[in-house]
Amino acid sequence: METSAARPIPKSLFVFSLFYGGMVTTAGVLGVKQVALGPLAVEAGIFAFLLLVVMGSAVAELHGRKTADAMVRWGFVPLIAAALLIRLVLALPTDPGMYPPAIDAFPIVVGQGARMMFAGLIAYGTSQTLNVLIFSRLAGGEGRLVWLRGMIASVVSQIVDTILFISISFYGERPILGLMAGQMLTKVVLSIVLVPLLITCFVALGRRLDKA
Repeated sequence: METSAARPIPKSLFVFSLFYGGMVTTAGVLGVKQVALGPLAVEAGIFAFLLLVVMGSAVAELHGRKTADAMVRWGFVPLIAAALLIRLVLALPTDPGMYPPAIDAFPIVVGQGARMMFAGLIAYGTSQTLNVLIFSRLAGGEGRLVWLRGMIASVVSQIVDTILFISISFYGERPILGLMAGQMLTKVVLSIVLVPLLITCFVALGRRLDKA
């Protein structure tokens, strides 16, 4: 009996999915550092997170909302695997010959409490799914104004991400309104400044990869 050949994966989807998985895990590590951008301050993980937003929107534009939603859901796999591996490595005994400053620094850089890990999972899944939903709905059946749709979707999803992550992580432990407002402002500004250019470039790159 003859069987139909497997449908090849579009090159852009393959490349963006690999990149997406890497950025999912990188965002958590970069988030340890707070960076100052003029008067604005934000966790450095926002740069990797903005790339996740851009890639989710780009995949939705090139391959449809269902495919983008699937990529977001599969993003939980490297995220959870990385969290479990970090807990395992932290639990293993430290080599006495390890560079002394790194012994104390490593748990600070990669270690997160269970509450923050849970907050990260909830914020990631909700905000990334919302980003794809808004971006796709704004298309209205026509793939125009990619840069504007990407910017609006990013702004809204970043606000939701901030509310969820900070509320779940710090409610009851410290005042959160000031922290939340500062993070929101910075993420909105970065979304307006960076996302239009980035999503335009990623969609163009994806089309070029698929054409090749």
